[in-house]
Amino acid sequence: MNTQEFYRFVRGKTVSFCGIGGSNLPLVKIFAEKGALVTARDRRTREQLGGTADELEALGVRLVLGENYLAGLTEDIVFRTPGMKYHLSELEAARGRGAAVTSEMEVFFDLCPCRIVAVTGSDGKTTTTTIIAKMLEAAGRTVHLGGNIGAPLLPRVEEIRPEDIVVAELSSFQLISMRRSPDIAVVTNVTPNHLDMHKDMREYVDAKKNILLHQNAFSRTVLNADNEITAGFAAETRGQTLMFSRKARCENGAWLKDGSVVVSVNGTDTPVLNSGEIRIPGAHNVENYMAAFCALWGIVPPEAMARVARTFGGVEHRAELVRELDGVRYYNDSIGTTPSRTARGMLSLFPRKIILIAGGYDKKIPFDSFGPVVADKVKTLVLMGATAGKIEESVCRAPGYRENNPKILHASSLKEAVELCRAEAVPGDIVALSPACASFDMFPNYETRGEMFRDFVNELK
Repeated sequence: MNTQEFYRFVRGKTVSFCGIGGSNLPLVKIFAEKGALVTARDRRTREQLGGTADELEALGVRLVLGENYLAGLTEDIVFRTPGMKYHLSELEAARGRGAAVTSEMEVFFDLCPCRIVAVTGSDGKTTTTTIIAKMLEAAGRTVHLGGNIGAPLLPRVEEIRPEDIVVAELSSFQLISMRRSPDIAVVTNVTPNHLDMHKDMREYVDAKKNILLHQNAFSRTVLNADNEITAGFAAETRGQTLMFSRKARCENGAWLKDGSVVVSVNGTDTPVLNSGEIRIPGAHNVENYMAAFCALWGIVPPEAMARVARTFGGVEHRAELVRELDGVRYYNDSIGTTPSRTARGMLSLFPRKIILIAGGYDKKIPFDSFGPVVADKVKTLVLMGATAGKIEESVCRAPGYRENNPKILHASSLKEAVELCRAEAVPGDIVALSPACASFDMFPNYETRGEMFRDFVNELK
């Protein structure tokens, strides 16, 4: 079914969008314009939606709002928002009565007319996705970037040409229900994450694995050889499999040889660049580039890939230097939403101990391995949010912890945390917001948290 056939199919059908968020809102408008009988459901009240509610009703959209927004879910087609639990009882009931329960990304994969490169992982997927898109653009390709990053893709499907290429970041929430896989699938790593939303770690891992389970023999899969879970995925790939590793040679894939990134394919070793030339710092970003090299090998010339690596300054909220004040550098790494991300990212970048702001929403991820890294890499730890106690307990239990080393402080707000860091820092120090937790207890998302940190740091006199 192509796009025109699909929109003819939905004309006159009752369609419900559960959650009027970033990926669903443009679709609500498009489906209404295409002649579907649209219901938009959201937990927020009419007052909270503001002008959006008036705009949708003017298009003939029926609104169901408030705490019971999923009551009477009887429509023919149901779109769930990615952040909605897949096994929610109301969605299960809709499936049971024969409704088509789907998502923006599932339908996009069905309708997309061009090749798709998709990236998932617990850490590094946004940076890797962005790098891949920039490399393709450097090679002169028309790229459509989206998914869990940027704008939703389905509203743009009618403008995508067969010779274009889509680069998509996919979260476990999007992947859990996918029954199609991309032409090129990249898994950066898999570590415990989102255990507040998934039934257990097994469901989370299985969701990630969906990125490759539906590939065919002509596809490509890129996997992290240094991560036990992703390395295990290799047994279930169907097409070409390329691995990447900072620790050992990869017969097919990317690896480090005397500091140079080498890609080995079909018995030929090709040096791409020295890892020290990569502009964005950190060993984890060397891995992100290795993943990108593997994904695009034979599609983008090595010199174009190397040019991006030497010039791309990184994605905001990822080890972003905000300012230097009185000899102290302040970094915004609000994307550090898991313990592994902060440990492998911000806490690995500098030879000296840093001042770290951490803590936030509790995703039920264990901090057992995080405490020892903090004890080894942090001079002063400023904790906030729901997980502050758990992180402190993990640090104090670490073998390397000594009383008041690291010094542990508590803040009731991000502004107070920044002020405490200013008081603690001396010239030469590094202050970083890298919370190792999601933001939802105090902020709507990590971007807002990072922007507020940036503002508070820039307000310091």
